[in-house]
Amino acid sequence: MKLDGLKKIYFVGIGGIGMSALARYFNSLGIDVFGYDKVETVLTKSLVAEGMKVHYKDDVTQIPAGIDLVVYTPAIPATHQELNYFLEQNYPVKKRAEVLGIISKNRKTIGIAGTHGKTTTSAILTHVLRSCGVDCTAFLGGIAANFESNFVAGQSEWVVMEADEFDRSFLHLYPELAVITSMDADHLDIYGDEASMHQTFYDYAKQVQNTLYYKYDLPLASSHNKEIALCSYGIEAGGARAVNIRAEAPYFVFDWEDGEDCIKELKFTLPGNHNVLNATAAIAIAKKLGCKAEGIRAALLSFKGIKRRFEFRIDTKTQVYIDDYAHHPEELKAAIQAAKTLYPTRKITGVFQPHLFSRTKDFAAGFATALDLLDAVVLLDIYPARELPMEGVSSAIIFDKMKQNNKVLIKKEALLEELKTRDLEVLMTLGAGDIGALVPDIAEMLAKCS
Repeated sequence: MKLDGLKKIYFVGIGGIGMSALARYFNSLGIDVFGYDKVETVLTKSLVAEGMKVHYKDDVTQIPAGIDLVVYTPAIPATHQELNYFLEQNYPVKKRAEVLGIISKNRKTIGIAGTHGKTTTSAILTHVLRSCGVDCTAFLGGIAANFESNFVAGQSEWVVMEADEFDRSFLHLYPELAVITSMDADHLDIYGDEASMHQTFYDYAKQVQNTLYYKYDLPLASSHNKEIALCSYGIEAGGARAVNIRAEAPYFVFDWEDGEDCIKELKFTLPGNHNVLNATAAIAIAKKLGCKAEGIRAALLSFKGIKRRFEFRIDTKTQVYIDDYAHHPEELKAAIQAAKTLYPTRKITGVFQPHLFSRTKDFAAGFATALDLLDAVVLLDIYPARELPMEGVSSAIIFDKMKQNNKVLIKKEALLEELKTRDLEVLMTLGAGDIGALVPDIAEMLAKCS
């Protein structure tokens, strides 16, 4: 299918972070954008302010006439009335990933894949490229503070896209350049087991057209397309590597080298070795596209981060509040360890909302181990997202596996009152569910109590 000549496009699930980026792309082309989502959010309000038309009731009577293309997310349930109407009436209906694949065919695509790290890596790379004069387009999985958006319109042939492993979506992409940041087990409700998930990453690697950059310890060397270049990266290891890393608040400082070049004393605004790792991959691609050392240095220093990716909501001498999207055990460990590195003498309290019953069941022990790194834990009930409850699966299975005693398990509705009773030196809210909706209220409450 070609995307030429579209006049009206409809998104079922327009408020999702990936869907809204695509909606913004079509809106930027002057196409009339309509859509449904379950609830009104800050993001959907932004889409409306930009000229798109959004409603919040699953009601076929609200669908306008003359829709040329329908885009939906796999997170939409099979019982959704509007989606079924479009299918029954033989409208052109495409998954979000399919549409991204069509867009990418006419551009030089940089596909950023990985079970974690892809949003941050994509945002860093986009900022570095644009700062260095490469006017790329970008579809991001988070709101990048430098652009105040998850979509960036550019005029060059290059486009940065997150290559999402959920539902095998990234197999619609055939990127010129690609990154694989991580392959930790996840989405086992889709894949069944870790081996099947790894095989899908191997399949994605084979679709890369020019160069694949991968974290040095991933099992990719024997599975890639032999006709492309394979470049590893890492911390103190790999073809491109970050070395001499140290925390100099508010920055992490490191040197970048690849055997041919070395950029010393880079100051980066995102804390944590995991973010230095993401920056290392972004720098490698930026160098390949002709970005110079001083431009890269300035871009890293001016990078403002991403909403809900180790986002500082309060940062004073007496009080720190960090919000992070972490929803996998490895992401939790990385975020908590970054906070401990920055604040080694302060008590760190974490609020965690598990995301999905299936993920909680699969990784309960890993979540418990990660949360035990905190000084105090407030654990919330599971955010179900697209899933129905599973018998015997609740946040209690994480709670019971935790070794530390400074922990409570409460309902989300009781969180604000719980936090009011605590002496909070460093507070972290963690999770990919609707805990994000409470962040402004938590920040306001902390500001009043300080």
